[in-house]
Amino acid sequence: MRIGLIGAGAVADFHVAAARAIDGASITAVCDIDEKAAERAAATAPRATAFTDYRAMYASGLIDGVVVNTPHALHLPMVTEAARAGLHVLVEKPMATTLEDCDAMMAACVEADVALAVGHIQHFMPDKLAARDLIETAELGDVVLIRDYRSTDYRPGSRSGWFFSPQMAGGGALINIGGHCLDRSLWFGGGRAVEVFASTVNRFDSAVETDGNIAMRLDNGVGVSISVISDPPLRADSLLVVCERGVIVADPRAGTSVQVDGKRRVVREPRPDDIQSAFTAQMADFVAVANGAEPAVPLEHARHVVELVLASYRAAEIGGAVQLEGAAVGAAER
Repeated sequence: MRIGLIGAGAVADFHVAAARAIDGASITAVCDIDEKAAERAAATAPRATAFTDYRAMYASGLIDGVVVNTPHALHLPMVTEAARAGLHVLVEKPMATTLEDCDAMMAACVEADVALAVGHIQHFMPDKLAARDLIETAELGDVVLIRDYRSTDYRPGSRSGWFFSPQMAGGGALINIGGHCLDRSLWFGGGRAVEVFASTVNRFDSAVETDGNIAMRLDNGVGVSISVISDPPLRADSLLVVCERGVIVADPRAGTSVQVDGKRRVVREPRPDDIQSAFTAQMADFVAVANGAEPAVPLEHARHVVELVLASYRAAEIGGAVQLEGAAVGAAER
């Protein structure tokens, strides 16, 4: 499978290395509006061609699929045009900035008979997989409560300018970093959210929220609390899963541990290549989906994450809970 990469930013090297590690896959083209960035990333992939126009890359005949790693609002045109060009698509999270865009992307890929996968990397992180494996043994009983906390840095100048554009990013810390938290909290919670309450703060004179809290109730009764805090004195990335007979903590820096009846044990230690192994597993999943397999991250799950980000913004605006009625149905399933 010949893969093109749009966006030669921070995670481009992970995508290139992932393709190089998989039999039957390779990065054959890289596109970025910054020509030097495109050429740098292309140089890390043997025989890859650099582009500054994604449409030219689509028309080049050099690729069978594409990884869309661009500002959030650009996902819709890049995905739908890739579908029309007959290309399979892996689009980074968040899937889009509106539910209408999510539906249009799914419908375009169904109509063109090409594969669509959404890059929710948390589903492939080794510390999270170790926690999921432990839960599936039934040793701890059912999940009853989830608490998720991540630090970030949303000071202007700390990241590319588009992250601070409400139009281009669709929001701030909650749609970006909070998207990871919503993804993994729903995954471990095993249900869909039916009620959302949230609060947001715009610090540093930012046009988008820099910090936020989300509280959710899932349809199976599991309660979820999420906090995303910008520029705290200590960095954190901690997912705490309370089960009937024990508590699991999954943290990419500290690994995965569990406590049962006062006794703690380490389930998995962190390793230096954990992030790369996650990107490699995600790329392998994309190749499998292009060959007819079901994606590790269902499209409806990815759409629900976007739905919850938008519900969180509404809840923060009105200062009250937002109710979600049943399971939203994407265009591809109507």
